[in-house]
Amino acid sequence: MNAFLLVFLIVLALNVIPAFAPPTWMIFSFLGFRFPQYAGWPLAVTGALAATLGRCLLARMSRGILRQHWLGEAARKNVDTVRDELLKHPRLTFSVLLFYALSPLPSNTVFIAYGLTTMKILRIAVPFFLGRAVSYVFWFSSAAAVSGRLNLDSGEAIGYFSTYFVITQTAFLVAIYVFTRIDWKALILERKWKWIKTERVPTSPQIRNRHSS
Repeated sequence: MNAFLLVFLIVLALNVIPAFAPPTWMIFSFLGFRFPQYAGWPLAVTGALAATLGRCLLARMSRGILRQHWLGEAARKNVDTVRDELLKHPRLTFSVLLFYALSPLPSNTVFIAYGLTTMKILRIAVPFFLGRAVSYVFWFSSAAAVSGRLNLDSGEAIGYFSTYFVITQTAFLVAIYVFTRIDWKALILERKWKWIKTERVPTSPQIRNRHSS
């Protein structure tokens, strides 16, 4: 039971970190190599619960910090266009999120972007939990099977994933910036790719007159 609690706390902490934390599937691959006897649903469900809770906290922080203090009014309205479009297609949104959760792709950017939309967290928490529970079983069991057949050292096996990790984390941080700068209204309604204009702080008449004199 202590082992389950330890895994829960580690996975929870890693999924609250916005970027450059080791992906949870890598943790379960390591556990598969190191402790193949624990492979199965109980530990996978524990990890999925922790990962879902951590990512939901990350989405909340994104909403409270990034949206409220970093995004301007134009950027917030732009992100709201994505929210309105997603709400029109709840089944498709659920399916896409479930498929994404089944993949090894990083989910930090998805939850940060989702938090910016102010949609209900439950809409992403359910498919994410289901997808992660299944994927963790796969990674855990696959690593345990490979370890048994090839007799690989756990440290050597995890090292193969380091390049993938750095590249994907960097790419997905860039994706967050792009997400907030795309003119979603033009893209969705007009099928045109545009960037939203950067908001400028208005200059007072006194300052303008000072510069003109």
